[in-house]
Amino acid sequence: MSPHPDEHPRPAAAIPSEPHPTGPIPAEVAGTAPWAGSPPLASDASDHYSPFVELDRRAWSRLADTIEQPLNQEDVDRLRGIGEHLSLDEVAQIYLPLSRLLSIYVESAAHLRAATNDFLGGNARRTPFVIGVAGSVAVGKSTTARVLQEMLRRWPSTPRVELVTTDGFLYPNAELRRRGLMERKGFPEAYDRRALLRMVSEVKSGKPEVRAPWYSHLYYDIVPDKEVVIRRPDVLIVEGLNVLQPARVRADGTTGLALSDFFDFSIYVDANPRHIEQWYVDRFMRWRTGAFANPESYFHQYSFLSDDEAVQRATDIWHRINGPNLRENIQPTRSRARLVMSKDRDHSVSRVLLRKV
Repeated sequence: MSPHPDEHPRPAAAIPSEPHPTGPIPAEVAGTAPWAGSPPLASDASDHYSPFVELDRRAWSRLADTIEQPLNQEDVDRLRGIGEHLSLDEVAQIYLPLSRLLSIYVESAAHLRAATNDFLGGNARRTPFVIGVAGSVAVGKSTTARVLQEMLRRWPSTPRVELVTTDGFLYPNAELRRRGLMERKGFPEAYDRRALLRMVSEVKSGKPEVRAPWYSHLYYDIVPDKEVVIRRPDVLIVEGLNVLQPARVRADGTTGLALSDFFDFSIYVDANPRHIEQWYVDRFMRWRTGAFANPESYFHQYSFLSDDEAVQRATDIWHRINGPNLRENIQPTRSRARLVMSKDRDHSVSRVLLRKV
């Protein structure tokens, strides 16, 4: 996994949407996905049958016409990441309708749980609604998760929203070295899947207090004496590269649980891989005078590189680690998401695809 300290950009300017690059497109979404360049789904298109509702930016943004914008410029500056062109317009047009949609799902899940309790004659507590956010390194999924956390907190039914990243469940560097996986950091095998599954299962089961490891992007490692403490949230957001990975097949041919089995809703942040690579390189260049300049940074050595050397180093990391991980492990999980947010070159979301079935 590439280094990714905390991230901070300039407002985005809307540009015409671009078709997604060619590549493996899941059969069930071929011709209807936002990367296929198809038009928005028309409500009266009786000859268009698809398992998805597909909306371009204009149609999606209209869903927020009657909702008040809860964030201000100071909030946006605090939440956006390095290289992310998050603006108040982006929040209003993309994240506001998404947060409302999620609040509808949360409320519906609560009603269903209450009806089930009545049917069973029980009085079980409400359990957290779990949202998974997936996508490549540098695509902006961390910013998406932070914005959704902030906005969902503003809805009356979800005042307590916690965010956990799967970085905390990477094996410590010492263990990765022992297993020969330092160059595979961010690939599925670099994570303690059992610990991650156990954490989400305990939260979903209503355990009063659940603890998770703390990952430092400065040290590029797990910090032994720090933890993330989760106390019965209304919503838990789980953000990470591989959160939509299917369950592994065991040696005997059986499969266990997948992390996504605990999700009530899932989001995939998508973009053209060529654009993501450029965003990664641009971010790496910013880090040289930012996070990498800190003598305690694991990547302090990179702060001494020339511009040409830094571009070459960032491009090498992308082609050896992040690009292959995207192609082999992350992008193939795109079709498993409930909602896909497709971004243009300037980071603005151009199209939203919502699964109907």
